Amino acid sequence: MASLLFGNFGRQRDAAVLAAYGWPQGLSDDEILTRLVALNKERAAEEAAGHVRWLRPDYQRPRFGTAAQKVQKGQLDLVAPEDKGKPPFPTDERRRTAAIFAILASASGPVSAADIATRFRKGKAVEREIALTLRAFVRFGDLASFDGGKTFLLRQVA
Repeated sequence: MASLLFGNFGRQRDAAVLAAYGWPQGLSDDEILTRLVALNKERAAEEAAGHVRWLRPDYQRPRFGTAAQKVQKGQLDLVAPEDKGKPPFPTDERRRTAAIFAILASASGPVSAADIATRFRKGKAVEREIALTLRAFVRFGDLASFDGGKTFLLRQVA
């Protein structure tokens, strides 16, 4: 029986697993596999419909849940509705550099990495990458920083 689940050791464990699933004792490996595949399809359909059976809801829902699931559990503060219209931070290095440079060019005064990060979805998560790019601009002479690298200003060429 259930060697598929736990090998030949642990008949008590096999019996406990089958009981946890609500399945009868004495199923063959093929019957267990058939039931697991059917259960997987059922769970996938539930998740596609928005119903997720979290194993650790307090941890998983804030990180991976949909906005509706977060609202449902009173975690609206974890969803920033204003982020919907923000572009994602480019993954391609050239596009990333161009996006940061465009923000610097349109700025009316000094800006920080945090200021630029707020212009993108998941801003706080990309702030470090933005800071690294800004420091590279300073090394190449494209930016000036007068406060120890906290804010940056595009150098104007005369």
